[in-house]
Amino acid sequence: MTGALLVAGTTSDAGKSVLVAGLCRWLAREGVRVAPFKAQNMSNNSVVTPDGGEIGRAQAVQAAACGLEPSVRFNPVLLKPGGDRTSQVVVLGRAVGEVSALSYRERKAELLRTVLSTLDSLRNDYEAVVCEGAGSPTEINLRANDIANMGLARAADLPVLVVGDIDRGGVFAHLFGTLALLDPADQALVAGFVVNKFRGDPALLEPGLHQLKALTGRPVLGVLPWREELWLDAEDSLSYSADGVIGRPKPPVGEQWLRVAVVRLPRISNATDVEALACEPGVSVRFVTEPSRVADADLVVLPGSKATVTDLAWLRETGLADAITAHARRGLPVLGVCGGFQMLGTRIEDAVESRAGTVDGLGLLDLDVRFEPAKTLHRPSGTAFGEPVTGYEIHHGRVARRGDLDTLVTLPDGVGEGALTGSVAGTHWHGLLENDGFRRAFLRWAADRSGRDGFTPAEDVDFAAARAAQLDLLGDLVADHLDTSAVRRLLDGGAPAGLPFVPPGAPT
Repeated sequence: MTGALLVAGTTSDAGKSVLVAGLCRWLAREGVRVAPFKAQNMSNNSVVTPDGGEIGRAQAVQAAACGLEPSVRFNPVLLKPGGDRTSQVVVLGRAVGEVSALSYRERKAELLRTVLSTLDSLRNDYEAVVCEGAGSPTEINLRANDIANMGLARAADLPVLVVGDIDRGGVFAHLFGTLALLDPADQALVAGFVVNKFRGDPALLEPGLHQLKALTGRPVLGVLPWREELWLDAEDSLSYSADGVIGRPKPPVGEQWLRVAVVRLPRISNATDVEALACEPGVSVRFVTEPSRVADADLVVLPGSKATVTDLAWLRETGLADAITAHARRGLPVLGVCGGFQMLGTRIEDAVESRAGTVDGLGLLDLDVRFEPAKTLHRPSGTAFGEPVTGYEIHHGRVARRGDLDTLVTLPDGVGEGALTGSVAGTHWHGLLENDGFRRAFLRWAADRSGRDGFTPAEDVDFAAARAAQLDLLGDLVADHLDTSAVRRLLDGGAPAGLPFVPPGAPT
């Protein structure tokens, strides 16, 4: 097997990322040397690769499904939105500047060459490459310069599977319309459909599947059932349930719950940092956007941000800044991660990200932060609360001055990182809460500060095992509910010849 295919979606959050992860897991368990690929990802959820590059977090999860370390080759172009109209561009792991939506179009031809050469290198090194599209392939206003969906499929001659989310409703219209608005050459590569998140009796869906094939000449290669336990590593914080609860909280080990409020910042980054807390029995983790939710919380978490100064201003506008400050001054625990850590300080000097100059922080930690042009990309290790820890850093801000503060993490050379004073803690490290021993110690600290004497951390939660179990479940869903023989034929031989054109096609 030396092939590749593209998984496209009718919409964002249709299931592209999880289907790619499931296909990768299934192929890896079949003994196939497989790698993931996403030509262009737009996300503020990113990770650091072993060689110090930066890629989308979804591709790192897909790499884990393959049994691989993350690599910049798996996501050659990453766009990190810092505002409604601008994004930082990361190419092969390195930030190369800021672009607007319009100026980015001018760079597409150059970036397509990078994308195709990277994909070629993967196809030379692996037996199969499972590619993920971006958004919808039928963005007719963007097709001329597309490098992530049908533009990639056409350039690399990739067969395409289109996945639709039936839980949203209208899946047949989504699937049919996605195909029918593509031009003939694009349609010729669309080889089949996948229905995602189906609940109920498959027999009720069967007539619609046959009618869709009759209308389009393409089969539905599988119907993946809804599984509520699939919630880890969400691509976007908005992917969590409508009321903001993260995961599926289990009853407490002790007598009391610990309630965690995570501020959903407008430009939140690495929202998945708090998922490890949500795996703990008796820990209820909720995203919040208004002050009353902070008043009800035991622990408040300020997560990362791609626009630290702008999101800090939003905290003040919404009243959340006052609520968080009042929470901390009552002696209740607050944790800041990366951008959230920077907001907790006295001052932020930013001539790089927002170019706002010097602004006041929340004043809960006696330290100043200065933004530098060079981005810190690092995968450090150390100890925290007496436990060995690892993590990763992605930030422009550096601590320029610190007062008399304890450090949260101690590095192997004895240098400290982060800050800890009273009930307020902060760190630049993402992934710190994924360390099981540290997480348990941190929860005991938070419960003590919040007066939750009846809360007891569980001693048997293994976050890495929980993530691996989800990847195995995705592999099982593909093996059990997808026509895997058809998938292998697509990987081996590409899209079948003679697929019919479905009018009207793309607008002229």
